[in-house]
Amino acid sequence: MSATDWWTGLFWVCALLCGYTFLGYPALMRVLAARRRPEPAAPNPAPAPLPSLSIVVAAHNESARIRDRIANLLASRYPPERLEVILVSDGSTDQTAELARAFGDTRLRVLERPVRTGKAECLNAGVAAARGEIVVFADARQQFDPDTLARLVAPFRDARVGAVSGQLLVAHPTTAAGGGVDAYWRLERRLREAEARWDSCIGCTGAVYAIRRALYHPLPPDTVLDDVIVPMRIAAAGYRVVFEPDAIARDPQPLEPEHERWRKRRTLAGNFQMLFRHPTWVLPWGHRLWWQLISHKYLRLAAPWLLIALLVANIALSHRPFYRALLLGQCAFYALALVGLAFPKLKFFPVSAPAGFVFLNAMAVNALFHYLRCAGRAEWPTTKNSTAPPTASRPPRHPTHV
Repeated sequence: MSATDWWTGLFWVCALLCGYTFLGYPALMRVLAARRRPEPAAPNPAPAPLPSLSIVVAAHNESARIRDRIANLLASRYPPERLEVILVSDGSTDQTAELARAFGDTRLRVLERPVRTGKAECLNAGVAAARGEIVVFADARQQFDPDTLARLVAPFRDARVGAVSGQLLVAHPTTAAGGGVDAYWRLERRLREAEARWDSCIGCTGAVYAIRRALYHPLPPDTVLDDVIVPMRIAAAGYRVVFEPDAIARDPQPLEPEHERWRKRRTLAGNFQMLFRHPTWVLPWGHRLWWQLISHKYLRLAAPWLLIALLVANIALSHRPFYRALLLGQCAFYALALVGLAFPKLKFFPVSAPAGFVFLNAMAVNALFHYLRCAGRAEWPTTKNSTAPPTASRPPRHPTHV
């Protein structure tokens, strides 16, 4: 095989894998979902028309917004006698626990942990204390619509459903890269909806999802992506994980790079953790959603390296007119991305889309090195809603859920 043949093979392998990851898999899933005939729901033996709910909120130093959050949850349109809120204060050094207790509502219980142990341990404690048939996981920053809980619960009428993901709506971005990330997030929501119609979505929206309490198994303390690990375990047990787009949580924080940089690094590092911790999930006999997991999660982790190899192979083949034209196209795409990153206020889709694409793939590279540097240490971040960079009053913590 000549050098040219080798570069040609590398180019097309990388091009096909990238095309499948970002275009082919979403398109294929939409086709499969459209062709899927809905099956009659299996009867749920539970006699109660609405199940009892326990909402678990893990919080660390959230005194600025915990009152509004608890008030929002307690005001939900759900039978008050069948609703409880469990706030797990994770080593808070402010008035988070005191402000919560001041509500004096019998539906609210506050579990105060003296030292910060991380979100996974808080979820373990919250679920262990829960009395509801269904457990809803929520964060402190977002707000639920009044009927979000009722809509989250509705799919559980089907006894085959084990977890339900809601939809997170975020504030409109103000920068070019933020617009690209926002477009990616909208596509991600459509993909989850298609996956759920086909069988089950890969993971849930961490700010708004629900599970059957009986299906929960305690998480290792350093777990990063509870909103992927928990649903994947439930799917492995034979239950479906569905998406309910009308169960809405609203986030006031836009998808801007300064905030997303921390959140995406954490999320993508969690994907690496899941890959190394559950390697058999990528095998056909290791998990029934193995193909979706590879296509949706793990190929995206490989995408930056595939894109780099694609560019290098394209340069090596640029002596041929066809590949020279493709190289010019790649260079133009990355030039537009650089413009979008350099001029964040330039909100123009041909600029914002490449900027968001490059930003997200750069975060995948960053997350890999961050995971390799921090995996196995106790410094993994502890709260899912802490996406802002650390300040002097909050020491930096390394990251520990699409």
